[in-house]
Amino acid sequence: MTRPHFEIAVQQLGVLKALRAYDPRVAGTPPLGVETEKSDIDILCHAPDPNAFLTDVQNAYGTMSDVRIWQWISKDRPIIVTFHAHGWDFEIFASPQPVALQNGWRHFEIERRLLAIGGQGFKDAIKLFRQQGMKTEPAFWSAMKQSGDPYTGLLSLETATDDALREKLARLGFGPGNCVSDD
Repeated sequence: MTRPHFEIAVQQLGVLKALRAYDPRVAGTPPLGVETEKSDIDILCHAPDPNAFLTDVQNAYGTMSDVRIWQWISKDRPIIVTFHAHGWDFEIFASPQPVALQNGWRHFEIERRLLAIGGQGFKDAIKLFRQQGMKTEPAFWSAMKQSGDPYTGLLSLETATDDALREKLARLGFGPGNCVSDD
C-alpha cells in the first residue's frame, strides 16, 4: 500500500492548525523531495511553556497509533512526540527556542537552498546517499565531498551567498546544465 503525499497526511492530521500556537513548521526530507520509504514527517515547534505544550499535544494526539512522548531532563531540552497517522510516522520536536533558531530548521533551510542551486544532479546524489541509509545531513555533506561533522558543517554554510554556494556546487559538477540524471 502506498502512503499519501506528505502534504495530504499533514492536512488530514490537522497538525498545523492543532499546534498553531507553537509556530509549527514542516521540515525534513519529504518537503525537500529526498525522502525514502523510512522517512518520517518532522514538525518543529516553539514551546516556551513545555507543560502547556504537553497538555495540548496529549489532547490532540495522545490516542494516536504508537504514540510516544518524552522530554530530555535538562533545562531547555526539547519534547519529542512520535506516532503513526495517515500512512506516515510523524515526529514533533518542540523546543523552548524559536523555530527559526533551531538547528533542525536551520539545516532544513540550507538544504533547501542547496537543492535549489544544485539542480537535479545534486538532488539525485542526495537521494542515492539516502537510499544507501545515510541520514540527511551526512548525505548532503557527502554529496558536497566535505569531511568533518556534517551538522556543524551545514550550519557553516548559512551565511554563504547563493553565488558562493552556486560556485561551490559547480566545482563539484552540480547546478543547472550539469544534470547527470537519467530521468
